[in-house]
Amino acid sequence: MDPTRIAILDLARRRLEWAERRQAVLARNVANIATPGFQARDMAPFQAALGRAQGGGDPAKTQAAHLGRTDAAVQGTRALRAAQKTADGNTVGLEDQLSRIADTESQQAIAAAIHKKYMAMFGMALGKG
Repeated sequence: MDPTRIAILDLARRRLEWAERRQAVLARNVANIATPGFQARDMAPFQAALGRAQGGGDPAKTQAAHLGRTDAAVQGTRALRAAQKTADGNTVGLEDQLSRIADTESQQAIAAAIHKKYMAMFGMALGKG
């Protein structure tokens, strides 16, 4: 029996990958809190993203010197509805972003704990613990 092919471990791994991508998107939002016209983004909920492949196109290049997408974390995101928009058009709300970051951190901790417990169980079953 291959422990890497167990559904609960695969689910925990996928949840951790999703949480990592979401933290990158949220960090990008906070980093652009003072950027005029910046639109806050977030990942689709994990349950919605679980069964489908996430994709996304590259941003439009308005000049030949512009680089293509360098941030894979932006793929699979959606724009957030702005609770309030600043005068310069920025939709990032710091309190909202911090709440989302804390939620994602909790989800990461749960998925990591599940993975760790199952691996410890396998270690005990194999006589390594």
